[in-house]
Amino acid sequence: MAPREVRARRIAFPLALVFSVQVAAVLAQSYPSRPPRLIVGFTPGGGVDINARVLASKLSELLPQQVIVENRPGAGTNIANEYVAKSAPDGYTLLFNSPAVVINMSLYRNPPYDALRDFAGVSVFSESTNILVVPASLSAKSVKGLVALARELPGALNYSSAGAGSTQHLAAELFKLRTGTSIVHVPYKGSAPSIAALLAGEVQLSFINPVAVGAHVKSGRLRALAVAGAKRTELMPELPTMKEAGVEGVEVPLWFGLLAPAGTPRDVVQLLAANVGRAARSPDIRQKLVDQGADPVGNTPEEFERQLRDEVARWVEVVKVSGAKAE
Repeated sequence: MAPREVRARRIAFPLALVFSVQVAAVLAQSYPSRPPRLIVGFTPGGGVDINARVLASKLSELLPQQVIVENRPGAGTNIANEYVAKSAPDGYTLLFNSPAVVINMSLYRNPPYDALRDFAGVSVFSESTNILVVPASLSAKSVKGLVALARELPGALNYSSAGAGSTQHLAAELFKLRTGTSIVHVPYKGSAPSIAALLAGEVQLSFINPVAVGAHVKSGRLRALAVAGAKRTELMPELPTMKEAGVEGVEVPLWFGLLAPAGTPRDVVQLLAANVGRAARSPDIRQKLVDQGADPVGNTPEEFERQLRDEVARWVEVVKVSGAKAE
């Protein structure tokens, strides 16, 4: 290669790098110039969707630009995950999800995305948990009663979930493992149809976020038995944890967080994270979250990305121990 050509290439590379940085800076300064979309991999009415809409309404005030929630349910959130992973990294197509985005890495043989390679963590909006609920018509009045019934009728009881790979799915599979029971999984495309099946008596139990079932528990149509977490929920302080109810090893933490496609300008990611934090800490949103049994978070992109790395490894073990598989 001629010396002149070598020099030209050496000069061209830094210039290209400078140009890309300048483009990213211009994009960040003008962001957002149109409505960003939060893509949710569940049907409306569940915990993820409810949190997404609470966040979107506040972000619409803070940015200020209307933030739209778009539901793309199916395949254990893989449809939504893949869609965002392959979207332009410009900050206008974002993913709002739960641990399902990392659980699927070990639950599916060939997931259509890589949670660490294809996404940039923005911020965790809130943390919560799932609770074990049964129809009020079921004879079981406690966790011990439910275990006894399941052992008496192996394979006769069904549980619903928001889909394969959801925390509801994993919590129920761990429950089966820890109690030595045989209960059949019936996956749905979100919490709303899962709850509808529970209310209709098509299934006999489910692990669901208290945000989504609180009204049904208060009305007496559903009976809450325990919390699948390390601590009780403020929404139902009288409800014992699974450990307190006599079953250890069924702790499935649940978070609701915002992710962007990998390659999204860091200034845009930081801007979004700062506003998620402002939203989570604002008095009105904080109270809404507490009333729904959730704790506000609003952490940094760096903290969320470390959490994602840790959870990919953690969920490999949980999926392996539970024996859960994607249907």
